[in-house]
Amino acid sequence: HVQLVESGGGSVQAGGSLRLSCVASGDTISRYCMGWFRQAPGKQREGVALIYYGGGSARYADSVKGRFTISQDDAKSTLYLQMDSLKPEDTGMYYCAADSVGPIPGGAWSAEDFSYWGQGTQVTVS
Repeated sequence: HVQLVESGGGSVQAGGSLRLSCVASGDTISRYCMGWFRQAPGKQREGVALIYYGGGSARYADSVKGRFTISQDDAKSTLYLQMDSLKPEDTGMYYCAADSVGPIPGGAWSAEDFSYWGQGTQVTVS
């Protein structure tokens, strides 16, 4: 199965940008539905963005639409999350996730739809 390792987190001022990366090994990411989730202290893990197989259609949480962009490079087996116009409420641990099926297109989606997870990378916006 696929193994995932995130990087790119850090501390940034409000209005700034970060790009997160998630390198996959053990399998090709084009076989998976890939997603980014985040979790703030004391809160549930929430979906941020997902992209369907082979860089297909993408979906975003309402809170990040127009500010975040999910993409993938199959040749590098890497998933990205470009985060612009960051806000303090974007602070949290960001996780990369993968699933061979993923959520039903157009339906609700959550962490339960994903089977494989990275260890996370911290994003702090002040």
